[in-house]
Amino acid sequence: MRERLQSGLWLSRRDLSFMVGVVAFQWTIPTSAGAAQSWRLDERFDFLSKHGNSSCSAAFTESIAKMPVTARLQGSCCAPMDRHRYGEQIEALKKYAAIPEIPPDPYDIAAGTAQKAMRYYDLALSPDEQRAYQYAMDNSDERGPCCCQCWRWRVYGGLGKFLIREHRFKGEQLVDVWNLSSGCGGGAEHHHG
Repeated sequence: MRERLQSGLWLSRRDLSFMVGVVAFQWTIPTSAGAAQSWRLDERFDFLSKHGNSSCSAAFTESIAKMPVTARLQGSCCAPMDRHRYGEQIEALKKYAAIPEIPPDPYDIAAGTAQKAMRYYDLALSPDEQRAYQYAMDNSDERGPCCCQCWRWRVYGGLGKFLIREHRFKGEQLVDVWNLSSGCGGGAEHHHG
């Protein structure tokens, strides 16, 4: 059976059914970049929150230097990840995209990035640089680059010294990076001001 369209063209039921199916299928696909990005973020969160491979042990910290640069340090170290906080962190860290040493995802860090940052951890800073670093230690949410002195402490501590030395970061800027880069997990203590 064929149906006549307003334009005078004829359309078979099979063709009509096909077109309706295509339209229905398109409704199931995210229509905006934001929706697609949100969907991908949810997938990343689900994976990272369930398949973390990092720990707070000294042995894990020492193993980073021997990892291939393409290996990934994934998941939280101390508490379960919080979906809402994770989304906020990923969005806010985009402002540092021009500095490749700052991981865009604190729960998924390339071993090569971690290795480079760790090399700066023992760097002696000038008195002015040390004041900026100490300001960040005193004022960051975790009172340092992480909640405990694990691999993240060394990675983000080294990153802090790198940012102060190479990018002239002030203490307040480093506080922002550390707070946004917290990989300890959790979110209950996080409040909007």
